[in-house]
Amino acid sequence: MKNCIIIGGGIIGLCSAYYLQKEGHQVTILDQSSMDFGASYINAGYLSPSHIIPLAAPGVMKKGLKWMFNSTSPLFIKPRLHPEFLEWTWAFNKSCSAKNVNRGIPAIKDIAVLGRDLYSEIKSEENFSFQLEKKGLLMICQTDKMLEEEIKVTNIATNEGLAVKELSLHELKKLEPNADIQAKGAVHYACDWHTTPQTFMEEMKKYLVNSGVVILKNEKVEDIAVTNNQITSVQTKNKTYTADEFVLAAGSWSNLLSKKLGIKLLLEAGKGYRITSERDFGITIPAILAEAKVAITPMQNFTQFAGTMEIAGINHNINKVRVEAIANAAQKYYPKAKLSTTEKDTAQCGLRPVSPDGIPYIGKSKKCKNLTIATGHAMMGWSMGPSTGKLVSEIVSDKKTSLKLDSYHPDRTF
Repeated sequence: MKNCIIIGGGIIGLCSAYYLQKEGHQVTILDQSSMDFGASYINAGYLSPSHIIPLAAPGVMKKGLKWMFNSTSPLFIKPRLHPEFLEWTWAFNKSCSAKNVNRGIPAIKDIAVLGRDLYSEIKSEENFSFQLEKKGLLMICQTDKMLEEEIKVTNIATNEGLAVKELSLHELKKLEPNADIQAKGAVHYACDWHTTPQTFMEEMKKYLVNSGVVILKNEKVEDIAVTNNQITSVQTKNKTYTADEFVLAAGSWSNLLSKKLGIKLLLEAGKGYRITSERDFGITIPAILAEAKVAITPMQNFTQFAGTMEIAGINHNINKVRVEAIANAAQKYYPKAKLSTTEKDTAQCGLRPVSPDGIPYIGKSKKCKNLTIATGHAMMGWSMGPSTGKLVSEIVSDKKTSLKLDSYHPDRTF
């Protein structure tokens, strides 16, 4: 049995704690927040093996430069004369290649499929009550061009063994008879499931505490002591903590701590927004509005509208223009889904850690023997939470890992 400290109490940190305690390890979670807000609580709730194309793909940087001057665009990169941002941007640009896509597809698919299935396993084993529905995911298109692009992705997904099919507008309306939809057609990924994130997070925290895991909120790690490439302790404002093994799962803040270890972890915070409505719009199947890149999820007692990737540093400022863009897109595709001023005023945001190549960092750096890194999941953190936690536990427990880790190595270069 090892004494383990996990830095970060989001979905990755909680799932790492879950599997570590299952292996008999003693686990403490340190989180700088109150652990009731952020990306792990306000994401779209998708378990999406369908999202096999990494963020860094051919043409994305070109679009990003074009969208840089449009604050309502799906991807908004705010220029900053900061060395780490410039280095990340350069690495992201280099990663926007067919080679990166071909490398990323199996890496993303494998960990996302495993994560999806582990949610089901956790719910069954622990008798959790969180929403887990297997209705698939719709990619709804309003133009022939976008529909053609989505069909190209379905061919890749089919070759990867994922269940997906094209839908005509008539077939789409048969699936969603009570939702007024404006579209040319859609693609339906039957392989995808969905959840209500906050319910899962609350159940998991309660389970962990009852299982002996120590969860310390508002406990920010400020310094790390290292001897002979090994962490000896971490220091917060209140206390010094020692352990045998450490897990860095601090999301968008992870690179700030990795620098103290001499580990260059290229990460940028990608802000996403969500709006919720308790009104019934007849939407029963999760959907992504393909041209607008807005996600709609029917959750427990409410519908969530989420989207955008805003790379503008670490902050939780709400950009009303981007909130309005999500609301406008929702009504464009679902005319009855006109979100009220009150609903838009309650919009929240969360920060997602984005690696330059769109593939997470999972594993040990050669620069630190007793640190396991688990971050950089971009928009896929929720899908990959349990699978990443399982891999972390296997690494710490010196077991054969469920997946090969080469593609996720934290020391990889770009």
